[in-house]
Amino acid sequence: MKKLLLTGLLGLATLTAQAADAPANVALTASGSTFVKPVMDKWAETYSMVDPSVKINYSGGGSGTGQKDVLNGVVDFAGSDGPMTDEQLKTAKTKILHLPVVAGAVVIIYNVPGVSTLKFDGPTIANIFLGKITKWNDPAIASQNPGVKLPDTDISTVHRSDGSGTTYIFTDYLAHISADWKKDVGTKTSVEWPVGVGQQGSAGVSAQVQKTAGGIGYVELIYAKNNKISYADIKNADGKYITASLEAVSKALSTATIPEDFRFSFVNAPGEESYPISGVTWLLVPQDSKDSAKGKKLVAFLNWVFLDPKAQQMAKDLNYAAIDPSVVKRIMAAIETIKN
Repeated sequence: MKKLLLTGLLGLATLTAQAADAPANVALTASGSTFVKPVMDKWAETYSMVDPSVKINYSGGGSGTGQKDVLNGVVDFAGSDGPMTDEQLKTAKTKILHLPVVAGAVVIIYNVPGVSTLKFDGPTIANIFLGKITKWNDPAIASQNPGVKLPDTDISTVHRSDGSGTTYIFTDYLAHISADWKKDVGTKTSVEWPVGVGQQGSAGVSAQVQKTAGGIGYVELIYAKNNKISYADIKNADGKYITASLEAVSKALSTATIPEDFRFSFVNAPGEESYPISGVTWLLVPQDSKDSAKGKKLVAFLNWVFLDPKAQQMAKDLNYAAIDPSVVKRIMAAIETIKN
């Protein structure tokens, strides 16, 4: 581990020196995942003090937007909680690197007056979003929540209307635990929802659930915490009901098999302490930079994000799980292939 950090810091020093030779006042633009936007904004703000010559603007807009923007060359990099498909990558003008930067939890938020704690298993969640369970006092929900007074209230589902990596993680999970969901809806950043109301972004889903008695939706953990919205414990693959947390996501991530191109899924991971609706955010980075000055600055920024302890602590403080050092070593090798 010490050798890895030493090697990384030496590389960072070299890249920083290279960046110093580049013209000042470089603007890096990015779009995509709202899942990762809280920490991206924090990183951008902090990095402007590390290297005042760089301004990073991360506009969000959803993973679907980020994927389109990086393919069209209108951003320098993008964020996505869903991997790009082989078909998408074939249309790219240059190789697009998938660099897993953080992992996090998607939580099921709800607004049921008088109810402050709930538990769900996967099939129940799938049937709610398939429109097969329509009342809050349905036996499938009541049996998992003994002692909770559930009202005879209609369930109102809320989903993302934009192309969303959060949707990708959520639908990927549902496809793993429900044959009907896999067959009828599938796993994508944007799907045809059987029922419910669509809202733009995680903020839109959160706001809609908050103002709808009987509402239920899915957002990243940080959005639920920041907006003080109740979220349910979810039954994992080992039959344990787990509260979403950084530690529970890390347990799930530790079970993942990560291929050479870093495109992987670890929903419904094994392990008694694993949170089942977990996913990773990738930074989508063109391997061949069109602008040498921007390329050098971007490489320096990426090295800072992955290697600087302060940058990693910022992510942890916002309830994101870190990528394992052994994987970071592989990521650094991928960053070295970026052509400036």
